[in-house]
Amino acid sequence: HHNIPVSFWTMMSSSLRRAWALFALLTATTSPPTTFVHAKKTSVNDATAPPEETAQPPKPTASVDDLTLQIPNVAEDSPPDNGSAALSYDPADLGQDFKHFTAFSSNHTCASDTHALPFNNQIRGVNLGGWMVLEPWITPSLFYQFLGGNETAVAMDHYSFCRVLGPEEGNKQLRRHWESWVTEDILRELKDSGAVNSLRVPVGDFMFQPYGPYVGCTDGALDYLDQLLDWAHSYGFSVLLDVHTQKDSQNGFDNSGQTMGFSWTSGLSTYPRDLTTFQHWPIRSANWMGEFDPAAINYTTIKYDNIQHSLDVIGSLLERYAGHPAVLGVEPVNEPWELTPLDLLKQFYWDAYLMVKEKAPFWKFIMHDSFRFTPETWGGFMKGCPDRALDTHIYQAWMDPASRLTFYNNACAQKKQIALMEREFGPVIVGEWSLATDNCAMWLNGFNDNLPGFPRSPCKYIPCSAPYMGTDQPGTPVDIGKPVQGPYGTGMSGPSFGLCPVDRDWMTERYNRGEGGMSWMSSPPEAPRGRDGTDEVMSMLALKKISAFSGIGHGFYFWNFRTDLYNPQWSYMLALERGWIPKGNLNDDRIVNSCHREDEGAFVCESNRDAPEDSLRAGMSYALSEEGKDPRYIYDLHGNDLYDEADTIFNEFWDSRRAQGATCDFGGVATLAETNKTHSEDYYTDDYYNVVEVNTFPFWKIIAITVAGVLVGSFVGFSLAMRFSPKFNRRVRSSAMLRPMTSSRVFRKSFGNPIELGYTGLDIDN
Repeated sequence: HHNIPVSFWTMMSSSLRRAWALFALLTATTSPPTTFVHAKKTSVNDATAPPEETAQPPKPTASVDDLTLQIPNVAEDSPPDNGSAALSYDPADLGQDFKHFTAFSSNHTCASDTHALPFNNQIRGVNLGGWMVLEPWITPSLFYQFLGGNETAVAMDHYSFCRVLGPEEGNKQLRRHWESWVTEDILRELKDSGAVNSLRVPVGDFMFQPYGPYVGCTDGALDYLDQLLDWAHSYGFSVLLDVHTQKDSQNGFDNSGQTMGFSWTSGLSTYPRDLTTFQHWPIRSANWMGEFDPAAINYTTIKYDNIQHSLDVIGSLLERYAGHPAVLGVEPVNEPWELTPLDLLKQFYWDAYLMVKEKAPFWKFIMHDSFRFTPETWGGFMKGCPDRALDTHIYQAWMDPASRLTFYNNACAQKKQIALMEREFGPVIVGEWSLATDNCAMWLNGFNDNLPGFPRSPCKYIPCSAPYMGTDQPGTPVDIGKPVQGPYGTGMSGPSFGLCPVDRDWMTERYNRGEGGMSWMSSPPEAPRGRDGTDEVMSMLALKKISAFSGIGHGFYFWNFRTDLYNPQWSYMLALERGWIPKGNLNDDRIVNSCHREDEGAFVCESNRDAPEDSLRAGMSYALSEEGKDPRYIYDLHGNDLYDEADTIFNEFWDSRRAQGATCDFGGVATLAETNKTHSEDYYTDDYYNVVEVNTFPFWKIIAITVAGVLVGSFVGFSLAMRFSPKFNRRVRSSAMLRPMTSSRVFRKSFGNPIELGYTGLDIDN
């Protein structure tokens, strides 16, 4: 009987809450212990409060100055539950007061949110990937130097780059890379595009808390990041700091800093001799939060030191950048893999969130979905907490080969899931997406490696690009006299005779040849001259993705801003250059209406019926004031009348401004709902199928037209000769062979009567 609803709890006064808690403690009966250990109510302005006493063994803590948060207790011999069991409310948890809200650690929720900085503007941004965290597929020029190397001389990620080259040479090459990969001119170009308002910057945990081979190798990285933030502020960009790497890897990918789950297999290769081989994808692992057992597909031990290290990184990041005006917020971990223990991950998010809200109360806190973008996983988590959002990454590059219509429909179908998560969790951001529809980009799945079975179709090859940092870079240019060099992974990808694989072309469809949209099945990777439909397909796909990601959610970041190789499907700047992504503020009707055929319904922005009336009025007042209308009348409305009026105000504002970046948020009191709104075909202007018919003719048509032309020409020539040549006329009319034709009524009427045989009164030679 002590589990009272949170909504009722938050309506109590502070003194009443304390009285209830005292009563609960005095009358409590024996109950099973909770998995988490929580702190008593304190305030960031109060003196240091000791952690709640517990009989459990001590564990590493995440200190928020005077608040001590405990990491969940998971016995090393008892793997944590990967599920998302809801925690009951603990009446002894009186909450932790922050600047704009009260946080309840017992169930990871918040109350009394004043929503001081509403999430009312959409993000339209790009990722600055491959800069502070190396990924070989983005900047292959840095990794050509390792081709042909053996087990001790090959680098495949940022960690091994620093380990193989050492701190001095590694830092020398990195500084040259930092200078040239991101420049002020690039930021100016992005600003001039008119469509970008934010930058997501992947940073390494090692930049703030160096360890292992990173020590010395990455010196100076923070100075370049400082400079970027200053540039961003001067050009009006906000910046999301994305902690892209974690100690021992959060996903096993090279983008985590260290490829995890890796084994050299050269000793097993007896023929050909001296072949250097390795294995990664079949044994991939991720050991950030603990030791992963691939046989049990679970974690057997938990690495509390690594979790504490990650929290310390957040602390260092806050200490350096909490006051910088360009910083939008932080994403504490990028892409923790889907086998990450969910209870540990949520506790880590919660601890990091409270640290951020103490030091930087206006920052956004972005959490990656761990490849589990479902209401069952995230619904209700951190409910009522301000300025948090869920990040999901939506790619089509790993889909099976398919028609353009399949990719179009898949892009637009994301609207429904995004809308569902916006309702069940809150703000959603698509933190990474691209225009790639295949897996051909060189080293996309790792240096000289590939996923088993990938790429699904033959790839296009183009001359490898010149090194972006200059010809002083070791290993460049690529040797045009050598085929694919080792070491060799489980799949094939790499430069060959100076050519590098990139994304395939799309071909135009010829439905008058019976292709019916199926030419992709037999098309070559490089479209024949006159049949290249890549511009049309990519332009339409970009419109639909932008419509899906920005029309419903809270915005997006394109991956990536540039690529070393010419691969515009992965390069925002090249896509702009090709005209695939529109310039301007993305309010073109082609974007807004681009998914109309895929949409089975539309969406409306309506009030959240669980929102307090005062918060609702704040959101309504904001919308009316932006429209130049007097909001005073809404204070006379109550109950259903107030919520019905909010439905109208919110939907009209969102519908009229969503193309300019408005979101259905209004201080957290509005949500999206699906409706069956339809339009006539004349309402739309986009070309859904985007099919170009090539007007080629079969051979039989050419023969038929030629014969018809000869016949028509002959008839015209005959008629003219009969009219204007008396000699030709007399010969025809006197011909016995042509008598069946010349004796006809039509002929006689047109050219005169036939001449009887033996008639001598006419000299036909004159």
